[in-house]
Amino acid sequence: MKAAVLIAPNQPLEIEQLQISKPGPHEVLIRTAACGLCHSDLHFIEGTYPHALPAVPGHEAAGIVEAVGSEVRTVKVGDAVVTCLSAFCGHCEFCVSGRMSLCLGAETRRAPGAEPRLSRGDGSPVAQMLNLSAFAEMMLIHEHACTAIDPEMPLDRASVIGCAVTTGAGTIFNACKLTPGETVAVVGCGGVGLAAINAAKIAGAGRIIAADPMAEKRDLAIKLGATDVVDALAPDAAAQIQELTKGGVDHAIEAVGRPASGELAVKSLRRGGTATILGMMPLSHSVGLSAMDLLSGKKLQGAIMGMNRFPVDMPRLVDFYMRGLLDLDTIIAERIPLEQINQGFETMKSGASARSVIVFDQ
Repeated sequence: MKAAVLIAPNQPLEIEQLQISKPGPHEVLIRTAACGLCHSDLHFIEGTYPHALPAVPGHEAAGIVEAVGSEVRTVKVGDAVVTCLSAFCGHCEFCVSGRMSLCLGAETRRAPGAEPRLSRGDGSPVAQMLNLSAFAEMMLIHEHACTAIDPEMPLDRASVIGCAVTTGAGTIFNACKLTPGETVAVVGCGGVGLAAINAAKIAGAGRIIAADPMAEKRDLAIKLGATDVVDALAPDAAAQIQELTKGGVDHAIEAVGRPASGELAVKSLRRGGTATILGMMPLSHSVGLSAMDLLSGKKLQGAIMGMNRFPVDMPRLVDFYMRGLLDLDTIIAERIPLEQINQGFETMKSGASARSVIVFDQ
């Protein structure tokens, strides 16, 4: 199969022909239909987050099940599926207490010494990134890293549910548990931030403020449900949000992974408000609350992958799209072939557009 391989940090991905193993007892072989380009991939490509190399990145995908292992019970051949990087074991403390996205998922990977899922023609292994490696024509994954969806759902739109929408919308529904009428500020209007804005509208937020330095992104935010927009780099951005809401927001969501964005989220809170950090901050960075913030009852939390329960959440998000509530069409800026993946990441770096999605020939 054809795949985009990361050989060394800060180098363009290389298109190679790789070998893919046969499904083990709990594994699913998927023909990839589409995969979004996520900023999380860029962190690994640029080396700011370490990973074993060579590896195939990509984790925001949808496709069709080609084959299943002998013990697979959750999907079948021919199913349309969305994949998710937060693969879960199903029986650890996190899973049984409803916090599936925190599962370390060791049992969803092949054991050390076993045949690798991906390899080159000479037999040398290629690392699987984030349980998926979706920048490839095929994926071989654990059954607890995908879920079946409505077969009528367009798979290019379904792919962005796998990360951006699950993270952004999941944060609103699961981590924030937004009550209708509450106010929200979203800092960073890429795919995750736009999905959070759209979900806040669905959930009935009273006011939704989008903060981003790019005018184009602010325009997209308005289209997806933002009631107000602010230039995130304006020196008085926090003061603007405080003034718009007469004291700050109930929920501030950081969706880009910049230290300054985390600070803006905290400064935008009202008394008793909660800041949720979604972006992948530099590993050495800390986000905090001041003594006065603590005395004001403010809270700070992380929400990996939106604290999703993806076998439940993803079919619901698909239903929201099919019913016209979730706007995935606006989130997708362009559709490109695998061969243009490096240009797609250059577009991402420019910061002017939303999601690029790789579409594979079916």
